[in-house]
Amino acid sequence: MSAFETIRYDVQEGAARVTLNRPAVRNVVNVRMRDELYEAFTAVRDDPGVRGALVDGAGGGAFCAGADLTEFGSAPSQAAARAIRRERDLWGLIASLDKPLVAAVHGYCFGSGLELACLCDLRVAADDVVFAMPETSLGLMPAAGGTQLLPRLAGRGRALELLLSGRRFDAREALDYNIVSMVAPRAALPKEAWALLRAVLAAPQTALTAAKRAVIEGEDLPLAHALVLEAQLGAAVRGASLA
Repeated sequence: MSAFETIRYDVQEGAARVTLNRPAVRNVVNVRMRDELYEAFTAVRDDPGVRGALVDGAGGGAFCAGADLTEFGSAPSQAAARAIRRERDLWGLIASLDKPLVAAVHGYCFGSGLELACLCDLRVAADDVVFAMPETSLGLMPAAGGTQLLPRLAGRGRALELLLSGRRFDAREALDYNIVSMVAPRAALPKEAWALLRAVLAAPQTALTAAKRAVIEGEDLPLAHALVLEAQLGAAVRGASLA
């Protein structure tokens, strides 16, 4: 893979680590970072030696403080910007991955940063994290899945409150709202997040892939259809284990 400017990417014992690496500006997502993240998550998808990934942020100040507002309006036109997003749909790519993703979040986790974390399967939050979805207060709308991801995690009422008010909330509230899986002391965050990912990856890949598919694809199906999907995937896993 090519050298990156805004992220770091490495693989350790079958697990990739994707690190947002613009600490001087709190790891905000600019166009270059979006493109590099697309390349990194494509590698996660396509590399048979990668079974899952940890996503984190460099520096002590933030996991990701949102989108880089200095680039707003810099595209040649709205049509060109939409075409670029269609060609390299980062958020759709992450959502489509069948490998487990764990986010380790600390410091500021705003806007696109929270959406990126919510696209991961599990989230470990440091006890110093501050979350917010401030887009509406800026005259904007979440554009990386926030209006769809938060209701699925926290419920419709809580999601509307957070999205419409833009208020900040902490790790304990996020745990209560089912937005994060666990809370760890800031100093222990990397160790706890890696331990969680390693525990997940101890299971056979076929079982992990099937379980993730069952949850994601079954979420919007009628229960009877979702149970059929679960049974089909379960049978496929059993068949693979006996092969």
